[in-house]
Amino acid sequence: MFRTVCAIGGASITAADELGQGYYQVVINWFGGWHHGQPDRAEGFCYVNDCVLAIRQLRNYFARVLYIDLDLHHGNGVETAFYQTSAVLTYSVHKYESGFYPGGGGLESIGEGKGRGYSVNIPLRNGADDATLKRVIDETLDGVVERFKPEAIVCQCGADGVSGDPHQAFSYTPSGLSRAVSKVVSYNRPTLLLGGGGYNHPNVARTWTTITADLLQTDLSNEEIPDQKYFTEYGPGFEMKITASNIKNENDSSYLDFVINSVNSNFDLIK
Repeated sequence: MFRTVCAIGGASITAADELGQGYYQVVINWFGGWHHGQPDRAEGFCYVNDCVLAIRQLRNYFARVLYIDLDLHHGNGVETAFYQTSAVLTYSVHKYESGFYPGGGGLESIGEGKGRGYSVNIPLRNGADDATLKRVIDETLDGVVERFKPEAIVCQCGADGVSGDPHQAFSYTPSGLSRAVSKVVSYNRPTLLLGGGGYNHPNVARTWTTITADLLQTDLSNEEIPDQKYFTEYGPGFEMKITASNIKNENDSSYLDFVINSVNSNFDLIK
């Protein structure tokens, strides 16, 4: 376990150094993204919070760091670490309902003290799909970047919201998640991309491969899964593409209007 924790945390710290020293504009650590870990304990399968370690390392180079969390679950460990500071703004899009782990991430969680306004939460209901994700990001994230003016960005790209995950909560596709990540990268800040949750392992691999390929402008739309020892797990289609599920989307237009307007109403707190 200790070696695993060192590998996860060390990789994200090293990635932050590569960005800080200007060697690369985008660095990826798909083994990272363990966003639930707390200062004094493991939580949510996370024995280390490499997101926090990477952000702290980036702060040696950059005055302001924006953290974006696209995982199905709220990035509670990262929010807690920076809840009272204006140097790091946390932005999380996640499922939010009573009894769903980790339980936080409501609209009212906006930070405290000097950090008031620097925690942005977008709580979604069951069935969120690519269109839902695109709308909330398009109508809130530009405002965050404009007001906060981050010098670097960390983006956690959890894949447990992708269709086919055992949670059966959201209906994202790899393409939809990749479009969100591409928007993040388009802000042209030094950017660290991390992995995260995902319990349908073939679909996680499809998702992170799609994101990587899109950033490299490589078309995989007609690609089939290559022959390897896990090949049978990608059946029955053995294709890269994942079709969105038919789960009911409970995020209707009026609810999204409410969430977006609530989030945007706090932007004046960001200085």
